Amino acid sequence: MSDRTDGIDFALAAYREGDAWQLQELVHDVLVDVDSLAHALRRFPGDGGAVGLIGVDEDFFLIVRVAGTTTRLLLSDVTAADEWELAASAVESLGLPAFEEDDEQVPAGDLDLLADLGMNATEMGELLDEEVDLYPDEVLSDVARALGFGELFDEAVGLASA
Repeated sequence: MSDRTDGIDFALAAYREGDAWQLQELVHDVLVDVDSLAHALRRFPGDGGAVGLIGVDEDFFLIVRVAGTTTRLLLSDVTAADEWELAASAVESLGLPAFEEDDEQVPAGDLDLLADLGMNATEMGELLDEEVDLYPDEVLSDVARALGFGELFDEAVGLASA
């Protein structure tokens, strides 16, 4: 299993202040497990809580949303838990069984975690179906665009404007 934060491509916290989205980079120290990540996200202001967007090794992504004491997760690929501590922590937090070698690369978690912000479960599911051909930063760029901070996200992760 890959050690701690090796391979993290980006880790961003998104939150709303008034009508404007804010984006801040998360320090890699908080990316060891879901609990540490959720704790770090709770420090950010915003009525709707904060959303963590993490891309790992151009392989998978994790979305973590905290609001008050509630933590909601979406992991793009359960098989990542075999190699990455952060993904294994997400699988454990979701209460899923241990990864089996013949498991498919499927998402796990709450497809509806961003519905009130502009991306419902159906849209998220459709995007994840397309994800097979896309890198995590491209998928999360589409998510950010749907929520209203696509340009901020693309600039933060170094994607060219679409």
